[in-house]
Amino acid sequence: MEQRYSSQICDEQIRQLWQQQQTYRQIDPNFKSFTIDTPPPTISGSLHIGHIFSYTQTDLIARYKRMTGHNVFYPFGFDCNGLATERFVEKKHNTNVSKIGRQNFINLCLSTTEEMKVKFVELWRTMGLSAELEHTYSTIAANVAKIAQESFIILANKGFVYRKNEPALFCTLCRTTVAQAELDDLEQSTIFNDIQFTTTDNQKITIATTRPELMASCVAILHHPNDSRYQHLTGKNIIVPLFEQKVTVLADEQVLPEKGSGLVMVCTFGDKTDIEWYKKHNLAYKQSLGLDGKFLPEIPFIGGLKVTEARKVITEKLTEQELILQQKPIQNTVNVHERCKQPIEYAILPQWFVRLVDNKENFLKLSCEINWHPAHMKARFDDWVQNLSWDWCISRQRVFGIPFPVWYCNSCHEATFAPLEELPIDPQNSNIIKSCHACGSPNIHPEQDVMDTWNTSSLTPYICKQLYANNQNSPFNDNSFVPMSMRPQAHDIIRTWAFYTIAKSWMHQGNIPWKDIVISGYVLSENKEKISKSKNNAPTEPEKLLTQFPADAIRFWAASGTLGHDTAFSPEQMAIGQKLLTKLWNALKFVQINIQDKKISNHQPKLDLINSWIINSTEHCLKQYHEYFSKNEFSLALQSVEKVFWSDFCDNYIEIVKDQFFNSQNYSQEQLDATYWTLRETSFRILQLYAPFLPHITEYLYQHILKDHFKINSIHITQLQQAQDTHEVIEQSMRLILDIIAQVRKLKTAQQLSLKTEIATLTIGNLNQQQIKLIEQEMKLIQGVCKVAKIVTQKDSVSIQIVESDSKWIASVQIS
Repeated sequence: MEQRYSSQICDEQIRQLWQQQQTYRQIDPNFKSFTIDTPPPTISGSLHIGHIFSYTQTDLIARYKRMTGHNVFYPFGFDCNGLATERFVEKKHNTNVSKIGRQNFINLCLSTTEEMKVKFVELWRTMGLSAELEHTYSTIAANVAKIAQESFIILANKGFVYRKNEPALFCTLCRTTVAQAELDDLEQSTIFNDIQFTTTDNQKITIATTRPELMASCVAILHHPNDSRYQHLTGKNIIVPLFEQKVTVLADEQVLPEKGSGLVMVCTFGDKTDIEWYKKHNLAYKQSLGLDGKFLPEIPFIGGLKVTEARKVITEKLTEQELILQQKPIQNTVNVHERCKQPIEYAILPQWFVRLVDNKENFLKLSCEINWHPAHMKARFDDWVQNLSWDWCISRQRVFGIPFPVWYCNSCHEATFAPLEELPIDPQNSNIIKSCHACGSPNIHPEQDVMDTWNTSSLTPYICKQLYANNQNSPFNDNSFVPMSMRPQAHDIIRTWAFYTIAKSWMHQGNIPWKDIVISGYVLSENKEKISKSKNNAPTEPEKLLTQFPADAIRFWAASGTLGHDTAFSPEQMAIGQKLLTKLWNALKFVQINIQDKKISNHQPKLDLINSWIINSTEHCLKQYHEYFSKNEFSLALQSVEKVFWSDFCDNYIEIVKDQFFNSQNYSQEQLDATYWTLRETSFRILQLYAPFLPHITEYLYQHILKDHFKINSIHITQLQQAQDTHEVIEQSMRLILDIIAQVRKLKTAQQLSLKTEIATLTIGNLNQQQIKLIEQEMKLIQGVCKVAKIVTQKDSVSIQIVESDSKWIASVQIS
């Protein structure tokens, strides 16, 4: 064992050992199962420190469970399909599907994701994640595609999935529909325009709008039925300026009389309310904006222009004709696509939807059956569900994703699904379906859209089930695996990953997907912002950080965070972790030096006060440790270990028992044997307690110092027993002894004396008879650690001081 700790040398040795011994795949038939639905990171660039933070916290729980009687199934996946991956590949290779063709682009995405997966796995290994990194899944792999396609067909047959020509949220930059959960709110400056319209009988009215460019799609004018200003207009026709179409005035309770002029222009579509009015009043659909974000060529004045350009042109035209009566700058909140921040538009397309809105009550009931950590995160889920107003659109007009296994009839327009036994299948590359299942017509065409990536990610419990069973059987046949034990994830995807998984689990099997959900917070940048790839505000790449700090020091910082709460990136906390590694190394070197070649009993000997006290302290710590981890409060568990290691073990116990090793002739063999046993047992317990947090160094120290004593291959599969009863009398007695020792140390330090300086006489005052008896029993201990030749006890008070007399130091302390 090296004299000094070198993480580069030691950590790599330990990682090789774990792989060789398959440490984290060992199964004990007597243990309970603990299964983790681990988040599959998106293959859309490099990992950042936020990933390190949250995945380390999951690993803490996994390691604790493994050491407390559980066979931990800790699978790992990669989210390899969808828009994020496509955009990453386009940027990385400066190409797109239009340049190289559909299949070549898919192949490029596949090869790129494989390269990134290798890098991700290497980083996770370096960080000491105990996941099954040799057995992973990919959301674009054939077996996963089969699960997603089978789920789609099953839920379509159950009526939970349907296809409809329906207004959908559409991102014109990403050229695809999106789901409500993929929207963000963005406040922006805009202009509220008062525009003059004219009725067919020549009445002048005013309509206020922020989107005059959509007048080409105006299909109605609305007012509140109780608004006396406009009741006489109901049923009249109004001519839309510039575009000259006639539209009817209707009454609707949703109109806000106090907003603008109290008259509202309904366009297809400007916002979600337009869609509601379009359906409610059975209005015409008049499309003016294309899916490319440009107005259709046939639209007068603005054909071929983008939205902002078109708005400028229409405003100029209205101004020329003196139809803008007033303009007022306002702040307006708009929905934007979370990935590109492009304002969302709306389009009617044939889309596949998952029926959510009709089932909200079922989802709210399920959330009550799941244990939320922290508990207040449940409110975020419930609020999202209660305010949900759209079914989930799972169609995406992209390329790299799991295809819908569907063909459509050009004659009767019915959909024909692929047989389950033929899955997975790409209908664009297959001719397995020859005719329509409904009318028999051979005039059919394949679906070209792909599934939303969340449609696959929402099935991770079923993907994990197949991985756990190590077969290709359908995971939907029974409930033998779901619910899983735990889902760890960040709070920003409660409305997507958590919600969609809960919804799918209910639709498939009527139950919850996992018993516990553990929600991590964000890592904040120096500007107190969430660290993300899109914001490019990561303080440093994890690979670079690992050249500055050992993995265990970075894990120490991650473990200091609290579930559900955002945590600042802190090199200072990592530096503290690095000091801990050095201290742990040096403390265990001391243990090694003093117990090597000693025959130490496996049975507890009779213990004196100091040894009873340190055992008592570690048992108390273990009790707290279990209590905190039972609530996933790992930062508090770490704090309890820190206290017992730094204060009790290093500052006090080791310093006190050193005299037994340096002056062993003053002690009986029985006393020495008790200390050897206690030193071994306490250092082992401390390594166990630190093991989930600092896996590399604890394993290294165990392998080189304690493995021969305990005969178990790894510290990480040793078992943390339940804490034994602790004894307050031992604690109180030792507190008295430690008080005396602390006072003597303080006196020596104040006089700038070495702690090894001999004291001829130490007087201890203000004692009762019971305390005097205790000090007499522990006289040798106090003399050894304080370097005192003679101790005098008395009931009277004394001055706390240390003085030199005749070249000898005389000290006095008293108990308060």
